Amino acid sequence: MQELRIVSAERAVRMAEPGLAVRVQALKHYQQKRFRRTYADLLNDARHRDAAQFFLEELYGPKDFEERDAQFMRIVPAVRRMFPQEIVHTVANLASLHALSETLDTEMGRRLPGDVVTAVDYAAAWRATGRPQAREQQIALTLAVGESLDRYTRVPMIRTTLRMMRGPARAAGMSELQRFLETGFDTFKAMRGAEHFLRCIATRERALATALFAETSVARATGSNVGDTDPLGQLP
Repeated sequence: MQELRIVSAERAVRMAEPGLAVRVQALKHYQQKRFRRTYADLLNDARHRDAAQFFLEELYGPKDFEERDAQFMRIVPAVRRMFPQEIVHTVANLASLHALSETLDTEMGRRLPGDVVTAVDYAAAWRATGRPQAREQQIALTLAVGESLDRYTRVPMIRTTLRMMRGPARAAGMSELQRFLETGFDTFKAMRGAEHFLRCIATRERALATALFAETSVARATGSNVGDTDPLGQLP
């Protein structure tokens, strides 16, 4: 799968450039902290807590996905044979999201002045990438993964199919993929409808992206002019 080769290449680049891997890891920690700030209401709400935590850990955090990526690389053809088509489509979106996120993280890491990330550093790094379309694609892929998981909860046989796949998935070396799908299904099922959750993500992420790529973003990120209604107020 091309996307996973991109992820592997990004890891190699970071290890080869002095200090880059450390800055990217600091960036990932900052982005997770930003997510906690942006979605504090969802993380503290009983209905949406588990789904927000799932996104935080699986899509926004500094967690090392190398084991999952290695499994994907070995068994991508098996995924198409073993899983229903709708799940295969979700896996493809997840891989595309992962590759794009890692590419953008590398670009931003190169633009950070050090391994302590501030709101000003973060805004400056995003603006310096000059890739608002890539950020929009990243948001769209995140929402697509969430929409797929929500859609699965309304298909009676999907959960049964996933449960039946545990043994074959383990035998085929797909335990991490299986864990992601089952955990995602269960958290979205418990939410009893993801409309509000996904709408919050779409609205807040797109508002922040627009603000970050604005000409005044770096100055505003100092906090002196950021109020509750300014999307840059999401930055910790």
